[in-house]
Amino acid sequence: MILVAGATGLVGSEVCRRLAGRGRKVRALVRETSDAGKKKVLQECGATLVTGDLKDRDSLIAACRGATAIVSTASATISRQPPDSIEAVDLQGQLNLVAAARANGVERFVFVSFRYDRDNLHPLSNAKQAVERAIQELNYTILRASYFMEVWLSPRVGFDYANAKARILGTGDQKISWVSFPDVAEFCVASLDSPAAQRATIEVGGPEPLSPLEVVRIFEQERGRTFALEHVPVEALRAQVDAAANSLEKSMAALMLQGTQGDAMDMRPVLEKFPMQLTSVRDYAKRVLGAGAAAG
Repeated sequence: MILVAGATGLVGSEVCRRLAGRGRKVRALVRETSDAGKKKVLQECGATLVTGDLKDRDSLIAACRGATAIVSTASATISRQPPDSIEAVDLQGQLNLVAAARANGVERFVFVSFRYDRDNLHPLSNAKQAVERAIQELNYTILRASYFMEVWLSPRVGFDYANAKARILGTGDQKISWVSFPDVAEFCVASLDSPAAQRATIEVGGPEPLSPLEVVRIFEQERGRTFALEHVPVEALRAQVDAAANSLEKSMAALMLQGTQGDAMDMRPVLEKFPMQLTSVRDYAKRVLGAGAAAG
């Protein structure tokens, strides 16, 4: 039985779907307050629901009972449900889950982290590092993912492809290995049984590093329309970090600032160990623009 924490989120729900589709027994950790529609989708894909909360250690002890492995994708950066916070979920909540795993003798632990800048740390990166250290005694896999294209190339952060508008952070010429969340989910699933993933940290990105301006050009080609660009200077992003009212705002502003420095990687060595077809930015553009056309 594999317990998935963060099961109603982007990556977690996809992990559940893929595991269940391959005949694996999946237990999806959900909260009383979790969206009923998302719970139904998890059940329909074949997952067994267990109610618990990362902030409630006793519920995690029960949820981990009988599990052989844990995949944790949970983060307050996506859910943002009060009283969620980076301290409560990404730090103490994840540490509660690690403690529950130990208490139940669960040795296998796959943890979705991200590629942080050690010279520009913030509450979220500090939390991720703390959890990475905590699972070192287990048979761990740490997946450090680059920027999710479904999040960072979406209207919620100013990439309004439907209306051909894009907010460009900094100069926009630094390359990033944009990654698709289903691909990260596939790495989670593949890591559970791969010898190459045991007691290992794996850097995860997309097939081709592209600058934000190169991304815009791809969308312009697929959309058949020139995008209107809004440039946000690095100085303004630094000011956002300094003025942040809480740890979540500070971390998101710091991630935007970090993105202006780029995050390019060569995925070929990783793909030699984990063969799969990665989603490209053009694939993503075709999908979202096609969905928009169909909806229109």
